[in-house]
Amino acid sequence: MELVVITGASSGVGAATARAVAETGAQVVLVARNAEALRRIAGQIGKAAVVEPCDASNWQAVDRMAGDVFDNYGTPDVVINCAGAGQWKTLPDTSAEEAATMMGAPYFAALHTTKAFLPSMLEKGRGTFLHVNSPACIAPWPSSVGYAAARAALRGFHAALSQDLHGAGLHSCHVIFGKISSEYFDHNPGVAERMPGLDRILPTLTPEACAARLVRLARQPRYEAVYPVMLRLLLSSGALAPPLMRWLARI
Repeated sequence: MELVVITGASSGVGAATARAVAETGAQVVLVARNAEALRRIAGQIGKAAVVEPCDASNWQAVDRMAGDVFDNYGTPDVVINCAGAGQWKTLPDTSAEEAATMMGAPYFAALHTTKAFLPSMLEKGRGTFLHVNSPACIAPWPSSVGYAAARAALRGFHAALSQDLHGAGLHSCHVIFGKISSEYFDHNPGVAERMPGLDRILPTLTPEACAARLVRLARQPRYEAVYPVMLRLLLSSGALAPPLMRWLARI
C-alpha cells in the first residue's frame, strides 16, 4: 500500500484504521465531514496523514475531494469505505429525512467515493475497495428498517461491483463486523438497548482489532470477510435455515 483513502475517518474504525495504515508506511487520506476531528487524528498520526473534509454522501463534494487527491497525491491503491451511521427505529418512527440520511452513509458514500476513484484505478490496473458493513445487511433485527435497508444496499453494491471488476486487476471486499466498542453508541442513544439478544454471546470487537483486519484485507483482499468467527458461523448457519436466523435476531 502506498496511498490509502479512508472515509468515515473521524472516529471509530475509520480513525483506528487510519492509524494502522500509517504504521505500515503508507500515505493515508482522512475523509469525513468533521474537519476538526480529522485534523486532531492527523496530528496524532503525523506527516503520513492528510485531511480532506468532505460529506461523502454528496457526490459533488466527493468529486472535488477526489480531484484534490489526484492533484496532490496521485491515484489511491486502496479505498476503505467506513462512513456510516444510523438510528435503529421502526418504520413509523423513521422520518423520510432520517431514511435518506441513513441511505446516504454507508450506501451513497461508498458509491460516490468508489465511482470517483474507480476510473483512475482501472487505468492503473490494480487496487482494492474495502466496504465496512454490519450484520444487519444479512440478518436484520427489529427496529432497524432504515439502517438494515442501507446496509443491504451496500452489500448489493459490493456484489455488483465485484462482477464489473472481474478480470480488471481490482478487488472489491465486503467486510462485516459484529458489535464494536466505538463512539457509535454514544452518538446514537438508545441503540445499545435495541441490540438483539444474540449479541450477548458474541465478543465485542475494538476499533483497533477491526483496523488490523482491514489492513490485512487491503494486502490480501477476498470477496467477503466476517468477524468475529462466531458471527461468521451464525450467519452461515442462518443461510441454511433462514427462519432460525430471523428468530435469533428477534430474541
